[in-house]
Amino acid sequence: MLSRVAESLFWIGRYIERAEDTARLLDVHFHEVLEDPTVDEAAACAVLLTVMGVPDEVAGRHQDSQAVLELLGYDDAPNSIAGALVAARQNARGAREALSAEIWQCLNSTHNALPARVAAARDFGPAPFFSYVRECAATFAGHVEASMSRDAGYDVLVLGRSLERVDMTARLLASRIGAGVGDEGWTSTLRACSAHDAYLRTYHQGVDARRVLEFLLVDRLFPRSVFHALCAGEEALTRLDPASGRSALDEPARRAIGRARTDLEFLSAATLLDDLVERLHELQRTVSTVSEDVTRRLFTGSAPLHWRIEEPAT
Repeated sequence: MLSRVAESLFWIGRYIERAEDTARLLDVHFHEVLEDPTVDEAAACAVLLTVMGVPDEVAGRHQDSQAVLELLGYDDAPNSIAGALVAARQNARGAREALSAEIWQCLNSTHNALPARVAAARDFGPAPFFSYVRECAATFAGHVEASMSRDAGYDVLVLGRSLERVDMTARLLASRIGAGVGDEGWTSTLRACSAHDAYLRTYHQGVDARRVLEFLLVDRLFPRSVFHALCAGEEALTRLDPASGRSALDEPARRAIGRARTDLEFLSAATLLDDLVERLHELQRTVSTVSEDVTRRLFTGSAPLHWRIEEPAT
């Protein structure tokens, strides 16, 4: 596979996951601001923008929910929902030979419908837009699983999706901790991750902050947990570079993702909440390290930084 095609697939996986997870995070934010009159909107917006890695000079100009929605939802930057969907389609144009017709049609139709969806969200509210983005991401994921051969192209896309999922789930949890939410807030967090039903079936009791963190961080069976995403990313990375030698001394990516997975795998319940914010930040740094090394080792060229992570040429 051409390295430029592999890089495009990697970023398609990241961008679609970024769009979906940003929609989930914003959905939780807006529900809380609208439904709970005790929430300090400006403070909640500040926490959200900090968690998303928005520079202070930019965050200072976006101090209410509508401004945050414009920045993280409708803007054309790759860190917004709309921008990520546009970037995914742009990358897909350069990787058509590696994508099935169904995947291309999904990305193309989403891109074509985006202006009307954004306009409707501005006029009537963002909730239908968030649902639309999640449905499109689910359709894309279904076509990937059903129509892509399990070759290097699939592994690169899964690696990108897994890294972004780790990053965004860590950011979501950091935003909840920073907001100091109660049990109702953690219920919203579970719903944002499509995890509420799975959580109830696992624990057979009400929502508890410690158990929510345990479920979303270290559960081995739930596909949106950080641990599960790390495992999927590590497996894909191993398949992509199987002949790298008997040691991992010169493989920063595999070493970083393996260390992060091991740290979570053998974390005891008693220490789950110890230095949790720093642990979440370390997960984000791991994603950056792995992404940079994968770009250097497997793709041609390097990508410029944009806010929080590097962006590819499209």
